[in-house]
Amino acid sequence: MDETSAAIDPNVAHPARRYNYWLGGKDNFAADRASGDELERLFPKVRLGAVANRALLQRATRFLAAEAGIRQFLDIGTGLPTADNTHEVAQRHAPESRIVYVDNDPLVMVHARALLNSSAEGRTAYIEADLNDPAAILANPVLHDTIDLKQPVGLMLIAVLHFIHGHGAASGIVGRLLDALPAGSYLVATHATSDFGTPEQQALYQQLIEQGRTDVWTRPRQEFAELFDGLELVEPGIVPASEWRPESGAEIPERSDINVWTAVGRKP
Repeated sequence: MDETSAAIDPNVAHPARRYNYWLGGKDNFAADRASGDELERLFPKVRLGAVANRALLQRATRFLAAEAGIRQFLDIGTGLPTADNTHEVAQRHAPESRIVYVDNDPLVMVHARALLNSSAEGRTAYIEADLNDPAAILANPVLHDTIDLKQPVGLMLIAVLHFIHGHGAASGIVGRLLDALPAGSYLVATHATSDFGTPEQQALYQQLIEQGRTDVWTRPRQEFAELFDGLELVEPGIVPASEWRPESGAEIPERSDINVWTAVGRKP
């Protein structure tokens, strides 16, 4: 058994594999499905939020590559590969795009070959690291071999910041990453929230957090907005994932069905 395989514990749920389960993937274990089922039993629309979040990643990546001229992407909290990963969308519009994926789940490393497929003109790379240690990510030689931090970068933090627990804990990490990126870079972030739940649902979710039955630390709009302090928000600003530049004619779900804040901001 190699080191990567030994690091995978199928008896402990992991967010990347639970997300894969909600998206209809097969790269998950019983513990991941049990965790996903429990959350879905308590919050029946949680799967809709996951699907909306994934679609947002694709639309935001397309915006950065096709409209904003971004050719470098740092995607942290990559998750397991599905259809239209960041590099596939970016390179479809700009084949020379370079993408670095970062995730802390060893199972993602097992599937890294699928993520590392690239257009001939561009490049993709993968780093096994944790968002809690941004300094290690920024110092990794793979990052510097793949993208030029003197040129604008699209920093993708999709459905990952809510695994950073504690009030205000995410802002320092985001700030450290943005400080390392030049003017003209973009932050794309999505974040679970309880803002649209009923008082009863909000109380229930807080109880789950206190009991350690969920690893998702929801944040209100105000705290999410603070992640974009000093950035120029791209229209339509801070909205649920399904409402950020939806496809023409798309049906927009109720906000209480999504429960995911979204924004894109440009570093001036």
